[in-house]
Amino acid sequence: MEKTSTFKRLRDALQQGIYGVINPFVRLLIKMGVTPNIVTTIGLIGNAAAAGIFAWAALTATPGDLRYDLVTLAGAVIILFSLFDMLDGQVARLGGMVSRFGALYDSVLDRYCEMLTLGGIAYYMFAIGRPITALITFLAMVGSVMVSYVRARAEGLDIECKVGFMQRPERVVVTSVGALAAGICGLCDCPFDALIILTVAMAVIALFANITAFARIAHCRRALTADK
Repeated sequence: MEKTSTFKRLRDALQQGIYGVINPFVRLLIKMGVTPNIVTTIGLIGNAAAAGIFAWAALTATPGDLRYDLVTLAGAVIILFSLFDMLDGQVARLGGMVSRFGALYDSVLDRYCEMLTLGGIAYYMFAIGRPITALITFLAMVGSVMVSYVRARAEGLDIECKVGFMQRPERVVVTSVGALAAGICGLCDCPFDALIILTVAMAVIALFANITAFARIAHCRRALTADK
């Protein structure tokens, strides 16, 4: 419990530090009349572009060229446009534009973003002859969706359910950094299989996202049992 609390404090401190950096830009967006839903939509478009880059890498890869340049670009695009995941909430809060539909829209598009990017990685891995990594990425996608689904169902039962440490920000960081590092290592002709980095990143998400989903189920069971 102490470790969890420490992790949460560090996570919150990092989040507040990021907010301190992006808030001037957020205020500029508000002055320009940009709404939270527009920011959310831009984030979706960017993540769809990243998925498209992975798909293009899959279609153009050869045994002698696994298109590490495109893998690197896709990782960079995910990092860039995932920032909009933080921007939309801040635009809503600082601009006084918080709405129930906005929260729903943000949540739904977040799921699309993850399924698109992870789906792109799975397709790329399968196309270049890495079916095991493609399967691991599929399991990462399942875990990512279920983490959010369990929380949504819990909140429908009036249960606060934010337990677990492989939440969306962590998954985005692992995915983007894994792709970026794998691509850069591949371009630099590292002495090992560069795609192992991305495979490990997907395995981390597959393992801990599903653990987080089951931890949330257990949390809800305890909460519902205590109410009886």
